[in-house]
Amino acid sequence: MNSNNEMMNQTVGELLEEVAARFPDRQAVKYIDRDYFRTWKDFNAEVDEVAKGFLEIGIVKGDHVAIWATNVPEWLLTLFACAKIGAVLVTVNTNYKVFELEYLLRQSDTKALVMTRGFKDADYIAIVNELCPTLKNQVPNQLDFPMLPFLKSIILQGDEAPAGMMPFNELFERARKVPDAEYQALKAEQDEHDVINMQYTSGTTGFPKGVMLTHYNIVNNGKSIGDCMKFTHEDKLCIPVPFFHCFGLVLAVMACLTHASSMVPLESYRPLDFLRAIQDEECTAVHGVPTMYIAALEHKDFKSYRFPRLRTGIMAGSPCPIKVMRQVIDEMGMKEITISYGQTEASPVCTMTTTDDSIERRVSTVGKALPQIECKIVDPETGETLGPGKQGEFCARGYNIMKGYYKMEEATAQAIDEDGWLHSGDLCEVDEHGYYKVTGRLKDMIIRGGENIYPKEIEEFLYTVDEVQDVQVIGVPSEQYGEEVMACVILKKGACLTAEQVRAMIKENMARHKVPRYVEFMEQFPMTASGKIQKFKLREWAVETLNLQKANAIETA
Repeated sequence: MNSNNEMMNQTVGELLEEVAARFPDRQAVKYIDRDYFRTWKDFNAEVDEVAKGFLEIGIVKGDHVAIWATNVPEWLLTLFACAKIGAVLVTVNTNYKVFELEYLLRQSDTKALVMTRGFKDADYIAIVNELCPTLKNQVPNQLDFPMLPFLKSIILQGDEAPAGMMPFNELFERARKVPDAEYQALKAEQDEHDVINMQYTSGTTGFPKGVMLTHYNIVNNGKSIGDCMKFTHEDKLCIPVPFFHCFGLVLAVMACLTHASSMVPLESYRPLDFLRAIQDEECTAVHGVPTMYIAALEHKDFKSYRFPRLRTGIMAGSPCPIKVMRQVIDEMGMKEITISYGQTEASPVCTMTTTDDSIERRVSTVGKALPQIECKIVDPETGETLGPGKQGEFCARGYNIMKGYYKMEEATAQAIDEDGWLHSGDLCEVDEHGYYKVTGRLKDMIIRGGENIYPKEIEEFLYTVDEVQDVQVIGVPSEQYGEEVMACVILKKGACLTAEQVRAMIKENMARHKVPRYVEFMEQFPMTASGKIQKFKLREWAVETLNLQKANAIETA
């Protein structure tokens, strides 16, 4: 839509209208599990109705609208409707239960909550009623809860809703009461530097923080991401990653919007839906975290699916094993797969490989800095900028950096220094050609008897072992060494391996101090809903299981 390095000065709503005008009859969104197919023109018109419905129930510019749902059509409609009237979309993790939901709704000052009936073992309606016991006695859109003073509306997907809630489809009827002139005037007030989205960081450490992202942040980041994959209006992207996370919202939805590429969302990830959507819809691209690709490649029916048009997509969200990257290229035909790196606070991508990079670069690095984003590696102790090949903390500065954490000035100041550099907490190095490589987290680093050990190095080796499906290496407390290495391993179906064999293989291939003291075989890892493995939970489990409380007390004393 414009040349590579030029910045886009449009809001998300304006961009949707431009795409609808340029490609009115092309497919915008199509689901494989329900009767939902929209062209760009039809989708834009439906968004206008939802936006007017929001206005009618009293949502105006600056109000916060939370969305607690899997990747359903209402999620997309709510996002774009908020964008057109200047409301801020607050994304809610689909795995949240009552404690986390209460924290988010209160901390974010949410005025309206749009939700589905539930996900997996979470009954959202029951959770909301537990949180708001008087809900069933209240008038929809006039809610009054002392502990959630901003919350006025709870809107439930579908045609019907329990007492106190309003059905989502009622928004279409209410839209008729809003004069078009009033709606157009409000749309004209929007500014690309306004906050459009608040993403709550996954909470892998501490309480989640509301990352404030602007239209300018996410539109331009989405544009650069799509450019790296050479997206056009001919592309179709399968989206199994959650919309509530930056991976879904920016790397998928915004990358598609900025290039008029079609979206094929999955309500939630299931390996067979993933394979069927790519095959049946002839998708040219797919996004996923490594565990999604692994589950699809390992599925017994994998070989019966064909992906003739599949060429690109992104593997991200957690470190990407080289072996899995090669499998995706060889067995799924994703010859132009890319890797991106960043964090929610950077809206989120800072570096990315492109379809033109060599396979070697695409499997061993996270690419170069995106246009208009400065990146550097600094010594975590001194803050000094380091040269090629030196490991340090990754920092970024540019148009993509968040406005800040909502109502958390101190935390914002800790994340972004006075010169505008966002400090990631990730350990990286850069080569002489400007390609970055992630080597670990500052806090993931294991220090065993004074030796620095980077879990990713041991993980990469174990991924080359045929019997291993997935692996996480963590540090656990030790009275003697401060920390010891522990490998948590998921074996492939039917595979056999002993702890002793794992240790022997590592000992044969890596320095002695990297050999894990502990090896545990597991069925699954604790994860956030966006697919990030929660190493801190693995560590807590290990301390408990191995009775390391005494060593832990020494370490934390």
